[in-house]
Amino acid sequence: MKTRHLWLFALIFFHLLSTQAHALPFEQLTPGGVALVSLPSIGPAEPRVHYHQIPVTTIQRDTHWVALVGIPLSAKPGPHEIVARWGENGPKSRHSFTVTAKAYPEQRLTIKNKRKVNPNPADMERIGKEQQRIRQARHSWRHTTPALTLQLPVVGRESSQFGLRRFFNNQARKPHGGLDIAAPTGTPVYAPAAGQVVETGDYFFSGNCIFINHGQGLVTFYAHLHRIDVKPGQLIQAGDKIGEVGATGRVTGPHLHWSVGLNRTWVEPKLFLPTP
Repeated sequence: MKTRHLWLFALIFFHLLSTQAHALPFEQLTPGGVALVSLPSIGPAEPRVHYHQIPVTTIQRDTHWVALVGIPLSAKPGPHEIVARWGENGPKSRHSFTVTAKAYPEQRLTIKNKRKVNPNPADMERIGKEQQRIRQARHSWRHTTPALTLQLPVVGRESSQFGLRRFFNNQARKPHGGLDIAAPTGTPVYAPAAGQVVETGDYFFSGNCIFINHGQGLVTFYAHLHRIDVKPGQLIQAGDKIGEVGATGRVTGPHLHWSVGLNRTWVEPKLFLPTP
């Protein structure tokens, strides 16, 4: 019975990917959301788009292009601008979109291991080195067209939503940059789309984790894993098993932390899920 359920899950998974892989994500013009900015077609050249001097994903749609702009959780409400250059020395064009405010709820968690909230000097040295590797993974770029409809990488219960203003042991920390899905330790985690593994490791806060670049800076991140089944540089396909749910790093129980990034910022993962 278990084998049959896994087969049905895989069948539905690949059917959804094949029918919706090229659909655009949902637009949400709030901090942590995604702006879809239409660009005119100026000759045969592909536009190079930047937002705050950071490369932006661009997708061709019939006779025009669409820029997919990840809006940081720290973005201020009001007008924002992207710059498109057409060809190596071609003309530039500027395009704007307006961000509206969004109030995310608070989440307060009690962490038993106090070093995971207030690291000691040796921990801080380790964290500093890990942050450099994390930055490189988040900044990675593959000039390939990504699949823009992702599937949930694990079957489980949503335990923490994206964007929560977090407090650990009553101390304020950065907003929650991903979606937490609770599942038993050892539950398989699957790649939500094709891509290349750009980083794996055992990090102080994130535990065992994986970064996958799906093309043009669309990066997904998987944390707190029990085990990792892929290696940096490995090319993977949608539905490949990449690891198993665990409780490593700073956690209160076994779950998968899943983040989706555009132009080096984490955005709401649900915007990339299939239409209900």
